[in-house]
Amino acid sequence: MRRLLAFAPILLAALLSACGQGPDDEPREPLADPQETGELRVVTRNSATAYYVDRHERRVGPEHDLVEAFAEAQGWSVDWVDLHTTAEVLAYLEEGRAHLAAAGLTHLDSRNDRFERGPAHTEVTQQVVCHRDMSNRPKSMTDLADVGLKVTAHSSYAEALEELAEQHTDLAFEEDERGSEELLRAVAEGRLDCTVADSTIVRLNRRYLPALEVMMDLTEGQNLGWYIAEGFDDLAKAAFAWMNSREGDEAIAAMEQRYYAYVSEFDFVDMRALSRRIEDTLPEYKAYFEQAEEETGMPADLLAALSYQESHWNPEARSPTGVRGMMMLTQSTAESLGVNNRLDPQQSIMGGARYLADRYERLPEQIPEPDRLFLALASYNVGRGHLLDARQLARDLDRDPDDWQEMSEVLPLLADERYYPNLRYGYARGYEPVHFVQRIRNYRDVIRHAFD
Repeated sequence: MRRLLAFAPILLAALLSACGQGPDDEPREPLADPQETGELRVVTRNSATAYYVDRHERRVGPEHDLVEAFAEAQGWSVDWVDLHTTAEVLAYLEEGRAHLAAAGLTHLDSRNDRFERGPAHTEVTQQVVCHRDMSNRPKSMTDLADVGLKVTAHSSYAEALEELAEQHTDLAFEEDERGSEELLRAVAEGRLDCTVADSTIVRLNRRYLPALEVMMDLTEGQNLGWYIAEGFDDLAKAAFAWMNSREGDEAIAAMEQRYYAYVSEFDFVDMRALSRRIEDTLPEYKAYFEQAEEETGMPADLLAALSYQESHWNPEARSPTGVRGMMMLTQSTAESLGVNNRLDPQQSIMGGARYLADRYERLPEQIPEPDRLFLALASYNVGRGHLLDARQLARDLDRDPDDWQEMSEVLPLLADERYYPNLRYGYARGYEPVHFVQRIRNYRDVIRHAFD
């Protein structure tokens, strides 16, 4: 049994706006073959596992990277249309307004009947996720009848539960217009018992929502992949050929390394390890942090906490996204800050301090302390554009954009489908800067005594 939750009427209009690129904004003209025009129109979904704008205001995401690699191999450019729900994406493709849909779509029989199935690139399982401290933890499908279970409307999760409900007649769930990440947050905050999400989405979000626990797999492995619009058989053949080629294999491996491989290595703060590093490692770099404070005005203990968060004081640290060094700077950011060697700890610390000072100086002077400093750290993490979006959203919601406590409640709404469609920079993992600031504050409390 299922029930579809009614949502505010303005939500549908907001979703269809899609940052100015909604279905009603495009002329309904037949699409030309990309082999003729050299342009591939791709419809996607604004989310962490598909397509989004990162802290450096670059278009990124697993689907983004794969499609761009495929298009480059064909000598085509990509015209991206970013919408906000799976239902919108599929409707847009069905209307023949895009050549290809790449939005973390599960290959399902029901979808294969409507579209030309494209190649698959990722295997996932649907997982039942609940709050780790709930009293009636479900251990089997039968137990799910005793919990409050909501899933994203019109999703593969709803379809899987519908099928299971034929065998388990007591199984009840509700469909909700919110996306998987927002429902996971509701579970983590104790506002919802359980939800269902793809294993990739769960892995990404458990880093920021530690109260989440996977109770069981709802399905066996399922393929995520592309769908092709009707009439573009040659495009489908080209997509399959590329995805199954060595070049496609390398692109998939690069995508997995960049977005997923490191997640399993994530661990929470080990204060004993931090205490050891304060004694064994920090003395080697302490003078650099103090020098950076003299030049930029950013407190040395804060810079040390920020550096520990970014690299654990490892001057050769690097991430799959290409950021490197003690302060984990991108190449372009480093160059703009006068850093010619990101692996030089002195240069990296100074560059990071300058970048944080820039984030700080760009904020209005009337913001009180320590709120202004916390907002600068959030900007360092999520990017200035997304912070400006959050500040405007705070005003729209009659919240105080200068108060960190209020902003810590608004920033997560950057991942809420009720709001991000109308924001200039769109979707962002707004939980991340909140946790980023909190971790740095915790680290600083421990580190500050080394600078007394």
